Amino acid sequence: MTDTPTARRQLADLGPIEQLRAGRLAPRLALLLVGLFLYGASMAMVVRSVLGLIPWDVLHVGLQQHLPLTFGTVVVGVSVLVLLLWIPLRQRPGLGTLCNAFLIGPAADLTLAVLPQTDELGWRVVLLLGGILLNGVATGMYIGSQFGPGPRDGLMTGLARVSGRSFRLVRTAIEVSVVAVGWLLGGVVGVGTVLYAVAIGPLAQLFLPVFTVDLSRPHPRR
Repeated sequence: MTDTPTARRQLADLGPIEQLRAGRLAPRLALLLVGLFLYGASMAMVVRSVLGLIPWDVLHVGLQQHLPLTFGTVVVGVSVLVLLLWIPLRQRPGLGTLCNAFLIGPAADLTLAVLPQTDELGWRVVLLLGGILLNGVATGMYIGSQFGPGPRDGLMTGLARVSGRSFRLVRTAIEVSVVAVGWLLGGVVGVGTVLYAVAIGPLAQLFLPVFTVDLSRPHPRR
């Protein structure tokens, strides 16, 4: 399969079994799993910075204020609810979609357990900037594995397809909505929220070509 944007979109539309058969399985699985772990770790770093949360995490933390659940458990619960919204949109989850839904939350909880909170502003700035940068790297890795979009990304693309609106408009509308609801529930909005919104697109665009597995290369047969 030629590695082009069109080919990546076609691969993302396949089911989990077909994606596993697409070739170069070992490096793709490694990228997927490491990328998802780093994504969860990056979320935890931004949470510990207390300088503003990633847009969806504003909602996650807001919900956590009212539920006897860990941050990561809330992330998983929201992911499952978002996946249910895929049904009327006729979106087809891939292996990466399912792994994203169930692995990022535990990775975030594990990182929060070992990463202490601090009141030192310099360290909080390092956590924020490092978390956003790591999130860009992790995004490039798990998308580059070509196992399908995460639940939230799939919701955005599905709504854009059904509504006929641009992806940028739909994404903005969804993220503004979740930030507003999360803030009303007690989530933290700050400079980190704005910085992430501005930086994540360019960072993902930078790292995606670095980590995308080239499926046009032959893989050894056993």
